[in-house]
Amino acid sequence: MLNRLSHSANVLEGDSMDQDVESPVAIHQPKLPKQARDDLPRHISRDRTKRKIQRYVRKDGKCNVHHGNVRETYRYLTDIFTTLVDLKWRFNLLIFVMVYTVTWLFFGMIWWLIAYIRGDMDHIEDPSWTPCVTNLNGFVSAFLFSIETETTIGYGYRVITDKCPEGIILLLIQSVLGSIVNAFMVGCMFVKISQPKKRAETLVFSTHAVISMRDGKLCLMFRVGDLRNSHIVEASIRAKLIKSKQTSEGEFIPLNQTDINVGYYTGDDRLFLVSPLIISHEINQQSPFWEISKAQLPKEELEIVVILEGMVEATGMTCQARSSYVTSEILWGYRFTPVLTLEDGFYEVDYNSFHETYETSTPSLSAKELAELASRAELPLSWSVSSKLNQRADPETEEEEKNLEEQTERNGDVANLENESRV
Repeated sequence: MLNRLSHSANVLEGDSMDQDVESPVAIHQPKLPKQARDDLPRHISRDRTKRKIQRYVRKDGKCNVHHGNVRETYRYLTDIFTTLVDLKWRFNLLIFVMVYTVTWLFFGMIWWLIAYIRGDMDHIEDPSWTPCVTNLNGFVSAFLFSIETETTIGYGYRVITDKCPEGIILLLIQSVLGSIVNAFMVGCMFVKISQPKKRAETLVFSTHAVISMRDGKLCLMFRVGDLRNSHIVEASIRAKLIKSKQTSEGEFIPLNQTDINVGYYTGDDRLFLVSPLIISHEINQQSPFWEISKAQLPKEELEIVVILEGMVEATGMTCQARSSYVTSEILWGYRFTPVLTLEDGFYEVDYNSFHETYETSTPSLSAKELAELASRAELPLSWSVSSKLNQRADPETEEEEKNLEEQTERNGDVANLENESRV
């Protein structure tokens, strides 16, 4: 029995020792943001199962980012005008009503206090008494007089007299402050109504992006269009690649942004958006898709954010429309169906086919692999008969040069022999 107890004690001590030995190894992981934890690389993340890609920008253009733990909330009050414009309509209307109601009640209370302190309430029926405001006999009448003063209605029933200097000063103050409140609130409502956000609803992007060959080069393409007859002036297009990366020093950068060239250097990014246009990105050595093949594309966790900007022709205000494409929305080996047809005297756009694609013959290799194959075969991507003839002519010229060199060497040897014989 004692042996068993000692054995169990030894076991418990061994377990406790094991726990003590293992406890220093249990390093606490640093607390990372949720998005950073979700976007950790596979060799770092514990969850190796396939996850659903979280969008950075939704298809309707709204950014899927929420700001949390903002302690310096006073910064929102420093720009109160923008804060009010950014509020939702229900809160904006509530503030609009509350501001006017509070100012009317505040000045109505002051008008009532002036009448009460001067004793106008005690001489309501006295015709020989000159009140500060005629026909003001209570708080309700003072509140109505405050509304008439601030809104400049002036029914004529309640009138301020010249025997009340404090009332004249209050009238001036209320008139000035009322004008400021009107300018601020009406301006806020006007800016909110005239915001060009709704104009972006008629700027459409294709539901899918495609990768196929164009002019002998592998290209990434998507389509944009404008549904309105009033056009977007000075329209320009941009694209960003959103993908987490890890630097060579081991630093993890979540949601790293990389520019995707859609014609910045050639001017193709500036659009004349009268009919739907296909935006093309050439996959070259500077492209982030240089080493991505058809088999590797579904394994990538990336998102392409496209941004269309321009001025609204009717109002002159800047408008911006956004959309995004994740890996499941990028089709390899497809092209967009044409939507523009020539009718009798005009061009017609069929928006029923705006999102449609069709399959086309496209190599499944990456652009880097295609370039390596072309360099190994010593054939450029745009091969022609003239280039082949030039290649055939090169060996002939090399043989002629060798013959000339041999002749010169022989001539030199003969000259040396003659000189030796003379000697």
